[in-house]
Amino acid sequence: MAPSPAAANNYPTDSSLLGDGTRVLTRVMKKVEQAAGGLVGKVRDRLRTVRKKVVAIAIAARQKGAAGEEKRRYIYKGLLSVTRKIVNQAKRVMKEVDQLGRRKKKQLSGFREQLATMVDRVNQVVKQTRARVFDGNTKFEEKLVSVFEPQTEIIRKGKASKPTEFGKLVKVQEAENQIITHFEVYDERPSDSALLVDSVEMHQQQTGSVPPIVAADAGFYSQANERRLEEMGVKNVSIPNRSTRSEQRRKHQKKRSFKEGQRWRTGCEGRISVLKRRHGLNRCRYRGQNGMRRWVGIEVIADNLINMGLCLAK
Repeated sequence: MAPSPAAANNYPTDSSLLGDGTRVLTRVMKKVEQAAGGLVGKVRDRLRTVRKKVVAIAIAARQKGAAGEEKRRYIYKGLLSVTRKIVNQAKRVMKEVDQLGRRKKKQLSGFREQLATMVDRVNQVVKQTRARVFDGNTKFEEKLVSVFEPQTEIIRKGKASKPTEFGKLVKVQEAENQIITHFEVYDERPSDSALLVDSVEMHQQQTGSVPPIVAADAGFYSQANERRLEEMGVKNVSIPNRSTRSEQRRKHQKKRSFKEGQRWRTGCEGRISVLKRRHGLNRCRYRGQNGMRRWVGIEVIADNLINMGLCLAK
């Protein structure tokens, strides 16, 4: 059993988020203008200016020291000013839609809803940009890392190659013959240790028996978890305790049965790699939390079908 971030993306900068938000607002406003047969105030396209400033911020980010920081702040001021103009224009477009006739208003209701949603998200990005760039506050509450998927979380992995990822935490449970027996996409990331007992109970519910061996990485370890699994009838609990000072515990973790469990757990990491490489777990193509669950579920079904076929073929 192992956790994995799904739909992981590269680090999104505030400038790129502002660029994404203003692009969507401008695109939708143009659609409203075309569908309405024209508006009182013509939609002005400022995306060229936005793109120039986003690129300028990326270039200025390479310059170190106080001079580079001051230059980035100056460019950010310009970017926020353009963003404010685009947001105000979107608000004027929404007011014009509200004043149209009933039939036309109903026809444009979907576009108006898109504008209202994106205006709120862009305003949120503006607030967090001001807090980070001008106030030095990097712990801004309710921080958005995607204007398209606002539920996306920041996942600290602690790995040298990829210390931070963005997405949702997915738990994958694997049994014999590489069959995935259960998966879960969490709304908010829980601690790994809080997942262990529930996972074994889920396995028991689905198969009608307690697994003879439970293997997981060190993040799932706690004395309470290990004790509870033993009470449930698990014969071999193979979960390492990295911080132990007990010589008895160290000897236990050197036993052949314990090491066999850890070797089997390593294969579960390979299952996650297969799901990412063969089925696309690394990036969700659906929108929203339900879309994420649907995407992961389809991948699990596809992988299980392949492994069932291979098992039957033997």
